[in-house]
Amino acid sequence: GHVEAQFNVGVCLVKGSGVVADEAEAAKWFRAAAERGHGKAQFTLGLCFRKGCGVVADNSEAAKWFRAAAEQGHAEAQFNLGLCFHHGYGVLANEAEAAKWFRAAAEQGHVEAQFNVGVCLVKGSGVVADEAEAAKWFRAAAERGHAEAQFNVGVCYLFGEGVVADKAEAARWFRAAAEQGHVEA
Repeated sequence: GHVEAQFNVGVCLVKGSGVVADEAEAAKWFRAAAERGHGKAQFTLGLCFRKGCGVVADNSEAAKWFRAAAEQGHAEAQFNLGLCFHHGYGVLANEAEAAKWFRAAAEQGHVEAQFNVGVCLVKGSGVVADEAEAAKWFRAAAERGHAEAQFNVGVCYLFGEGVVADKAEAARWFRAAAEQGHVEA
């Protein structure tokens, strides 16, 4: 079969588009496409194993399929593989690997990954601590509307962490976070 068609059959089966929804059958079609190298199918199959949709939940299988898609440059898979390494889901916890995959996704504009790279850099988690680089990644996520990142950018400006201290700029970012309901802002 045609690999894109196999993936699309899986999507239809998950959504119940034109067919009766059947997660188990969908997972079979995702696996067929994933085994033939289809990145979106690999990522989706990883989600199936992570959440137990149509298959028995299995973090090792989830990580395996996230890695396959991540190695093809799939940003959401890279982020999820980073989470696997951060939390030890299906793999041995490894902060350096987590930071590597978060950065790969962040460089493609994945907002949550940008935030996580900032956190890794502040804490020195899997990378050498670097406040200036952390502030850059927090700002990238903040500019795309990530409330926690907006708060962290405010903290950076308030205390001069990785940026020149600027109370007015800090207030601007705290306000942006507060407008999204961030409690600490």
